[in-house]
Amino acid sequence: MTERPTLPMASGGGCACCATDSASTPATTTDAAVATTVGVTGMTCENCVKHVTEELEGIAGVEGVDIELVVGGTSTVTIASADVISEGDIAAAIAEAGYEVAPV
Repeated sequence: MTERPTLPMASGGGCACCATDSASTPATTTDAAVATTVGVTGMTCENCVKHVTEELEGIAGVEGVDIELVVGGTSTVTIASADVISEGDIAAAIAEAGYEVAPV
């Protein structure tokens, strides 16, 4: 049986395969009328970004999500929509992904 190597943790506490001290996810281009920005804590890698993005894009009216990943800190999440999305819906989607809303 071959032993699997253990990946070291990257600086900032994220997994070594994809975390950096800070990274950005490309913005989704939209003609949205409303941009809502919230902070999110607990994200450490691009897989975390993917989960939050998928949950937020599941909200009716969301046209795009842009996340600036800050490993070990508060990531900035901007949600583009045609109309205002309730803070409760945003917080519920982020919680469903396993993270918490925080002040920006």
